[in-house]
Amino acid sequence: MRTIALANQKGGTGKTTTAASLAGALAETGRRVLLVDLDPQSHLTAHFGRNPTGPGAYELITGAAAPADVIQPAVAPGVDLVAAGLQLAAAEVELVQEVGRELMLRRALARLDDNYDYLFVDCSPSLGLLTVNALAAVREVFIPVQAEWLALRALGQLVETVEVVRERLNPELEITGVIACMYKTRRVLCAQVLEALREHFGRQLFKTVIRENIRLAEAPSHGLPITIYDPGSRGAEDYRRLAREVIAQEQDGSARSKKRRQGP
Repeated sequence: MRTIALANQKGGTGKTTTAASLAGALAETGRRVLLVDLDPQSHLTAHFGRNPTGPGAYELITGAAAPADVIQPAVAPGVDLVAAGLQLAAAEVELVQEVGRELMLRRALARLDDNYDYLFVDCSPSLGLLTVNALAAVREVFIPVQAEWLALRALGQLVETVEVVRERLNPELEITGVIACMYKTRRVLCAQVLEALREHFGRQLFKTVIRENIRLAEAPSHGLPITIYDPGSRGAEDYRRLAREVIAQEQDGSARSKKRRQGP
C-alpha cells in the first residue's frame, strides 16, 4: 500500500480537489483507495457529501476509535473515506500534552487492514501538529501547487518541514510528486511558473498539469469526483493522465515498488 500525504500550507492550491479527483481516477483502474481527511475545515468530507459530525479523523488520531470504526465505505466506487469535522481542530491542542504526539496518526494507521492500494491523507493548509502527524505516518508527499508566483513562495518552508520530519521522525519520507494545478493554458505567467517548478524539482514534477476547469469546481456540489460527475471533461482527462503517471512511478522505479509498500 502506498501511503501519500497531499500537503501545502498555502490554501487554494487544489489539494483537496486533487485528493478526491486522483482517488476517483485511480479507482477507475481497479485500485482501492482510502482517503483520510485531516483538515478541520473538512472540505474533502464535504466534497463527497458526507456528514462531518460522526466519528472520523478526530477519533482516529486521538485513539478513541479503530480505523474500522471510522471508515465510511464506498463514498465513490473503489474509494473509502475517514471524514473530518470541526472537532478535529481540538486535536491540535489536546495532542500537545501527549507523549509522542507527532506519531499518533502513525500508530492509528498501523491498525489498518492492508486491503488498499493507496492511502491519501489530505492535510490542512498549515504546518501544524496535524500536518506533522500526516508526514510522520506516510512514506510519500505529493505537493499540489497553484500555477502562480505567490504559490511558489510557500514551497520552501514545506520542503524544509519535510526534511525535518524525515531527519527526526520518519526516515523513509520523500517528496515523490509535485502537481501544477489551476493551470491557465493561455497565460504566459503559468508557463513561467511551470518552468520554475521544473528547474527546482526536476523529475519530481509530474508531466501532467491540471488545467483550470469549471467542472472541477462544480463536482463537490454533487458529492462526486470529477471522473464520475463529468467523465468527458478536461478535469477528468487531466486527473486520469495524472493517475497513469502515479501508477507508472511503481513501474519505472521512481517510487518504491508496490510490493514493498507496507502500512505505516
